[in-house]
Amino acid sequence: MRVLVLGGGGREHALAWAIARSPLLTKLYAAPGNAGIADLAECVALAIEDGAAVAGWARRQAIDLVVVGPEAPLVAGVADACRAAGLAVLGPDAAAAQLEASKAFTHEIAAACGAPMAAHAVFEDAGAAKAHLRAMDGPAVVKADGLAAGKGVVVAETLAEAEAAVDAMLGGQFGAAGARVVIEERLVGEEASLFALTDGETVLEIGSAQDHKRVGEGDTGPNTGGMGAYSPAPVLDAALAERAMAEIVRPAIAEMARRGTPYRGVLYAGLMITAAGPKLIEFNVRFGDPECQVLMLRLGSDALALFAAAAEGRLAGIAPDWKPEAAITVVMAAKGYPGAYEKGAEIRGLAAAAGIEGVTVFHAGTAAREGRLVATGGRVLNVTATGADLAEATARAYAAVDAIDWPEGFCRRDIGWRALGR
Repeated sequence: MRVLVLGGGGREHALAWAIARSPLLTKLYAAPGNAGIADLAECVALAIEDGAAVAGWARRQAIDLVVVGPEAPLVAGVADACRAAGLAVLGPDAAAAQLEASKAFTHEIAAACGAPMAAHAVFEDAGAAKAHLRAMDGPAVVKADGLAAGKGVVVAETLAEAEAAVDAMLGGQFGAAGARVVIEERLVGEEASLFALTDGETVLEIGSAQDHKRVGEGDTGPNTGGMGAYSPAPVLDAALAERAMAEIVRPAIAEMARRGTPYRGVLYAGLMITAAGPKLIEFNVRFGDPECQVLMLRLGSDALALFAAAAEGRLAGIAPDWKPEAAITVVMAAKGYPGAYEKGAEIRGLAAAAGIEGVTVFHAGTAAREGRLVATGGRVLNVTATGADLAEATARAYAAVDAIDWPEGFCRRDIGWRALGR
């Protein structure tokens, strides 16, 4: 099979790595890719949010499967354009991608299908939003309604913090994504991520993980795109995972089909495991980043065969296989992230890091320049490891971090702390 992966981050490197291991693969392309992906695929320059450009190029190259990594191309309708051109695509059409593009829409779907979710209200006026905050019984979560690269959520500790978040979002911090804010009650419990693969009818659970959104150790500081993750998530045991599938994931997918906008691709359910059971925090319409990195290391099945079956409506009767090992990934980011940071610093020591047993280093924001590997993004490397248990995987990952020579980078040193402390 000839495959095109859209995206250039750590998630896409992990997807390319998994696809490249398939005996079904004959040629792999990535757009735009990065320095790590370039070792596995031919990187091409494409405007990945331009559906016509992607579909036209893929048709000319006789691509058998388009795998869309990030959410923005899906929201822009790239999957629609590819399907209209007769191409198989892993990823939902734009109408179904509203599950991530609009948090208010997710609440609408949850209400329609009975999925448990936090009480909420939607506002375009700051004064009305603040009045609602003052009337709430308990702390609030303030969210930009649209796409904000994982940073448009403020879990407010105080009323003043919540009001400041309203002012920032409605004041243009996230552009059009913050034209509306969603204010939710703050759920109490432990967060976990559950992933499903669907062809619009058959729905398969494809693993659990826990992410670390805050930039600082102990889950402090501002939200980021994710500073690390591990899989499986101990808090989401088999019984709770099935309950979340039965009460949240399958009903939502059924509701999308009922509305005439079937959901096809990967659906990521961000959950809060409360005393009353799992509740939905958000849906994402693709693999998480960095959760994808740990899932791909644990996946025992042929990733390309699974993805192609989902894209072609052939998931019935398929069951993914998982390796028994635990996996963890530690994000190395440029100092200053998620705020301003410098680019262009050289990174050394990756060969030594990758030489440690069980370690795979995925690139997130890198480029090759004049024979040197340099940092080009905020999140730059995903130092990922497997082990017989999470403790072994964690020891291997941090040994690899210590082997990398990049003074301009940093990481959290407590990834996996919840699970390790159980």
